[in-house]
Amino acid sequence: MKFNELKINNLLIEKTSDQRFEELTDIQKESIPYILKGADVVGQAETGSGKTLAFCLPLLDKVVHGQGIQGLVIAPTRELCTQVKDEFFKFGKNLRIKTVSIYGGVNIQPQIKALSRADIVIATPGRLLDHINRKTINLENVGYFVLDEIDKMFDMGFIEDVEKIISNIPQKRQTLMFTATLSNDVMGLIKKHSMDAKIIRTKSYVDSSKLKQVYFDINDKNNKFSILVHLLRKNKKGLSIVFCATRREADVLEKNLRNQKIRVSAIHGGMKQNRRTNSLNALKNNEVKVLVATDVAARGLDIKNVTNIYNYDVPQTSKDYTHRIGRTARAGKKGIAFTLLTKNDHDNFRRVQRADEHTIEEMEIPEFIKLPFTRNFDQFKKPYGNKKMGKNYRSHQREGNNRNSGRRKPFYKYKKTYGTKRKNMH
Repeated sequence: MKFNELKINNLLIEKTSDQRFEELTDIQKESIPYILKGADVVGQAETGSGKTLAFCLPLLDKVVHGQGIQGLVIAPTRELCTQVKDEFFKFGKNLRIKTVSIYGGVNIQPQIKALSRADIVIATPGRLLDHINRKTINLENVGYFVLDEIDKMFDMGFIEDVEKIISNIPQKRQTLMFTATLSNDVMGLIKKHSMDAKIIRTKSYVDSSKLKQVYFDINDKNNKFSILVHLLRKNKKGLSIVFCATRREADVLEKNLRNQKIRVSAIHGGMKQNRRTNSLNALKNNEVKVLVATDVAARGLDIKNVTNIYNYDVPQTSKDYTHRIGRTARAGKKGIAFTLLTKNDHDNFRRVQRADEHTIEEMEIPEFIKLPFTRNFDQFKKPYGNKKMGKNYRSHQREGNNRNSGRRKPFYKYKKTYGTKRKNMH
């Protein structure tokens, strides 16, 4: 089915043509006709399957400019929120539809001003609740409600917030939900908040015939960094994402890669929003070739031309592994996923291997040069970042990773004396 066969506004059809979109993806072909008819729809589809456009086009066709907030989309992360907003802006510009994104980590005042003119709002749960509590958003005209990445909402503990949000929007509405997996929790939410929803399942967007999965069994964990650098230097084409288990590990690894002259940026939940945005833009604009990330980047982000995935730390579940490797081998292109396995990772790796969908082959460890790796960086003396990424990127001090973060400054007691000055104990 082609886009020009859809019964939607001609300006939207023209925009799909401008973007060189011709054939609908599976999730678009199956869901858009039902959405246009006004039915509640649940779509099971991975990021990259075209699901954003599956709800974006029908909503833009239905919403009328200047009649208050009629469409509300909830996304679990700031990056996905921005990404969805960009799609709505791109396709809705010629219709004069005003789309606003609201998320935490940035000043709330510009959002309050923008909401007064919004037709469609894309929001993360926490910041949306903040606006609801402040009474700076009016949701009484919402007729179209979208929950994107529902399973991620559960993973991140946002469901209570989502329930509160739903209690503040009209019951008479069209509800659309999208998820990568249909777990019992997800199915419970669907039954509770939708009316006879049409459930659409599509196959994974990752083509297993295009994705090669390998692992290295590394006896000495001190060699893991050296092997990673060897592999990164060997990969001359495309972009790479390196996944770490913790924010601290991502920061330390990024610093060490920079010391090896690797063009790299990092992203994790402890960073301020401007730095997260700068990191992604640096990768998309080819200013860097490598993104070091925690699992915040494994879901929702549509980064094109990613050819290599590196599991520097093995994820805890098969589902997390699937979401990580799903960043590559998309849209018919080839990709490879490397897992760097050390002694501490074996339990997690066994859980990953239990899934029948994963065929991970062991690869012989290549010859590599032993490189230094340090965890002792003075983040206050040396600028943090790449000169190309601007002042905010360079000057950012990592949140939540300073050893004294959140602690009180030490209190020094002084011996009380009479007739003399206190001694400086420092």
